[in-house]
Amino acid sequence: MAKRPVAQGMRVFLLIWCGQLVSLIGSGLTSFALGVWVYERTGSVTQFALISVFARLPALLLFPFAGALIDRWNRRWAMILSDSGAGLSTVAIALLLVTGRLEIWHIYLAVAVSSAFSAFQWPAYSAATTLLVPKQHLGRASGMIQLGEAAAQFLAPMLAAGLLSLIHLPGIILTDFATFLFSLATLISIRFPDAKTNTNTVRKAGAPSLLREMADGWTYITARPGLLGLLIFIAIGNFAIGIAQVLFAPVILAFAPVAVLGTVQSIACSGMVVGSILMSVWGGPKRRMYAVFGFELLIGLSIFFMGVRASIPLIMVAGFGAYFSAAFFLGSGQAILQTKVAPEVQGRVFAVRRALGGSSLPLGYLVAGPLADRIFEPLMATNGLLAGSIGQIIGVGTGRGIGLLLAISGAMVMLTTVVGYQYPRLRLLEDELPDAIASETATKTH
Repeated sequence: MAKRPVAQGMRVFLLIWCGQLVSLIGSGLTSFALGVWVYERTGSVTQFALISVFARLPALLLFPFAGALIDRWNRRWAMILSDSGAGLSTVAIALLLVTGRLEIWHIYLAVAVSSAFSAFQWPAYSAATTLLVPKQHLGRASGMIQLGEAAAQFLAPMLAAGLLSLIHLPGIILTDFATFLFSLATLISIRFPDAKTNTNTVRKAGAPSLLREMADGWTYITARPGLLGLLIFIAIGNFAIGIAQVLFAPVILAFAPVAVLGTVQSIACSGMVVGSILMSVWGGPKRRMYAVFGFELLIGLSIFFMGVRASIPLIMVAGFGAYFSAAFFLGSGQAILQTKVAPEVQGRVFAVRRALGGSSLPLGYLVAGPLADRIFEPLMATNGLLAGSIGQIIGVGTGRGIGLLLAISGAMVMLTTVVGYQYPRLRLLEDELPDAIASETATKTH
């Protein structure tokens, strides 16, 4: 009798996953096209990076609030709200573009609004997955979620680079809106399970206030040093990775056209597709913390090699390695959290995880632009201060300062991994913290 609810939960998860995959591809098309539009008109890494800042920061600020609400709300409706808001933001950009009124600050505002709505989507999606998928298959489910993101990152740049010359930016944005409609249709057609509450896990005093429930997520994490260590480890690594994400396109555009950028970015992102497929089929190593450490180290090494030469083949190989490793790093880390955190508080905990772990990404975005434009590019110019030393190794001229900053970012990721491994609570997290869910998840759907 237990097999039927489990099978039904897996079918619901697969339907949700398909809808989110299509939506992610549409969002990727718009993200790539808008980034190229801004960079080609300004030539500024800083203004290019600000798109990523506004796409992240509002969600990070709202995650604790959204997480508390998600544990109160039906998680399906939380995802519907998120997709609807993001879709309306996309339509607003399309209307401004068609009427000839689109300016850069409009893009910042639109992506900020979309980001605010997305604060509800990820915690609801992650928490619902735990209720739908049996514990022994959470690694595979995490791999599938990463596969969806990877497939979008693989297909979107290549498709967007080709579509820009055919349907132009307005057509790409309208295509993105159509993908939001498809995602909404899948969410409307299904029902989510509800979490079973455990009165010993969350403090109860009549009807707890929203602020108190927001604080519960942080309290849950700080009471478990291993979980807190994992989030801090991810946050520090994300700072350097955020710098690398912003610099990936400019370092290529410094010596290659947009069509080449689309191809290189798609091939690099195919690494996450391959890694996510393997993660989905295999489920990842049994010792997931070793996977977190090992693949984070490979991410840093790959980012380092992205910057050492202005070489398309080298950047493609290094990018493939970074994304391949990210699939196992993210999938393993997510499976650990889904296993160790009680389902009834996962909305709050995952929101805090996203806020803390992701807060360093926009900081990396903000730092990357000024560092590249004002410090590293001048240092690595033909007559720059480092032209006669480091320039003899990695080259000089336009884009080489960006390359040096990429190499430094990769080294930071590797150093963070070595230091993190020395902390016993983090290294022994799986042994010291008991599982919070049973082998099979029993759910009640309505």
